[in-house]
Amino acid sequence: MDNNQTIEKLKAMRLNDMALLHSRHIKESTITSFTIDEYIALLTDHEYENRQNRKIGRLIKQANFRQSASVVDISYTHQRNLDKNVFNRLATLDFMLKKQNVIITGASGVGKSYLAQALGHQACLMENKVLYFNTANLFNFLKTSKIDGTYQREMKKILKCDLLILDDFGLQPFDNLSREVLFDIVDQRYNQTAIILSSQIPVSAWYPLIGENTIADAVLDRIVNSSHRIELNGESMRKTNF
Repeated sequence: MDNNQTIEKLKAMRLNDMALLHSRHIKESTITSFTIDEYIALLTDHEYENRQNRKIGRLIKQANFRQSASVVDISYTHQRNLDKNVFNRLATLDFMLKKQNVIITGASGVGKSYLAQALGHQACLMENKVLYFNTANLFNFLKTSKIDGTYQREMKKILKCDLLILDDFGLQPFDNLSREVLFDIVDQRYNQTAIILSSQIPVSAWYPLIGENTIADAVLDRIVNSSHRIELNGESMRKTNF
């Protein structure tokens, strides 16, 4: 058996991690310490795990998170009305399977964005496609795309993701185009895929915030009635960083 040919064939089949590991064991003369079954399993697991890690890395990069957040780093010591059991249940991502939404509200600095992105990061680890946006930036971008004719193409990208995160929802006033964009997103994702929204504004104030009764009714009916809600309180956690 020509080991060099085997390695080149593995590379030609794009099994590069398997090829590198096989080459290393040949150089170190450690192949004989395994049975054939063990060695095949070792090479296969190595290739599979590295491919999975690269895939997850791509998903995290494509999500475009603003900060690195993880469910294991969530702080429950601050008095901000965050129930550990409730959040851990959300972190199982069962809400995604049920096509439900998550709404996180509270004052500036209480950790809304971090919690939303931690759930998004967890979704990436479970190989889901996630997109994170500052809501105002997304709406402004989509409003521009309506003008230059790329709206449907950009909306298709948004609608294809498994989890959409809209951060800082409601900080910018809604005009007619913003309302249309919001309705398009919510209506087409309803009962199909999940949305996480974070906002400084309580849900009770969203109706007048959105404006135009018909659209507000339609949007809130689709978002709120199928949502898990976390209402944070307390002082800004940023104060603890100084």
